[in-house]
Amino acid sequence: MVLTLAVFWLLPPATTTTDKTKSSPHPGLLKRKVVFSIAIKEYSMSRDSTRQLSPSFKVREFGCKGSDVILIDEELVVLLQCIREHFGKPVHITSGYRTAAYNARKDVGGVKFSQHQYGKAADIWIDGVSVDTLANYIDQSVLPNTGGIGRYYKDAAHPNRKQPFVHIDVRKARSRWLG
Repeated sequence: MVLTLAVFWLLPPATTTTDKTKSSPHPGLLKRKVVFSIAIKEYSMSRDSTRQLSPSFKVREFGCKGSDVILIDEELVVLLQCIREHFGKPVHITSGYRTAAYNARKDVGGVKFSQHQYGKAADIWIDGVSVDTLANYIDQSVLPNTGGIGRYYKDAAHPNRKQPFVHIDVRKARSRWLG
């Protein structure tokens, strides 16, 4: 499957000649439109684990325990790279692609038609950035009208969670939830 995606990169005024965008959340920055094709690609952990998908992400970060096959939607990688550049800190992926068998495990807690199974989702966290700060940025700037965003806290109701995280996926419909 190949999709076309228009990504708007915010750049300092000296690096582009496009017009200023009045609605930009970053005053003084200019906006440039970049259009390219997006596809879900299949990788092999044994062959491709060190392959660079973007300046900050490698194939191995999206891997599923017990599987050599990894599906990754390129749109997801682009959005994760945008998040990385916005916060200026590494984005940690705790779960990327999942096989149906792994997703069905009770300790994983995956839902039947999880976007993880299609390579379209990642559970992420950033050191020093709260779940709410991360999820709000994604909701307002990265996926304002589409995609899934789930907030997963480590709290009294979820004491066994190793790390609070945000689920992000690139489904076409908009979905928001607390997990």
